[in-house]
Amino acid sequence: MPAWINLPNLLTLLRLLLAPLVIRAILAGQHVQALALFTLAAVTDVLDGAAARRWHASTPTGAYFDPIADKCLLSGVYLALAVAGIVPWLFVAIVFGRDIYILAGSAFVMLVTAHRKFPPSIWGKVSTFVQISTAVVWMARDVIQSPAMDSFAAAMLWPCGLFTIWSGLHYTWIGVHTLRTH
Repeated sequence: MPAWINLPNLLTLLRLLLAPLVIRAILAGQHVQALALFTLAAVTDVLDGAAARRWHASTPTGAYFDPIADKCLLSGVYLALAVAGIVPWLFVAIVFGRDIYILAGSAFVMLVTAHRKFPPSIWGKVSTFVQISTAVVWMARDVIQSPAMDSFAAAMLWPCGLFTIWSGLHYTWIGVHTLRTH
């Protein structure tokens, strides 16, 4: 059996496979199904990292595919929520803009230096957690349908947007530091 086939990587693969199902459920207005599938996908994100640490099962394949699975899930979910008219497009632009900005910055660092490792920062992890939490709240809002949930969901956009922007600024600082030291 290939070395990359282990529980953490299979959980990452499951998250990647769940992403289009969550997106389809959002676009079809199947709010309970979307929330359940997204919650399952989010749990795989927690479990794959925990399993990799617990059983020392980290692999280059997992390190490569884990952020891809995260981005496919979160970007796809936020795009679907915007297309369905559930979250504002401006918010989605902030999430996508930060990701594109980080990719462009990483590409530039790779172009002008020999640096090739870009581990997630603490603020990147916090931003991902807040983005996942915000998506859960917005999908739960469509299931629960109450004024309190509407207010809570609207309020969640602010910390999510701020953490997203802050993590982008933090990655900028890391990129500048990397350029100065290489």
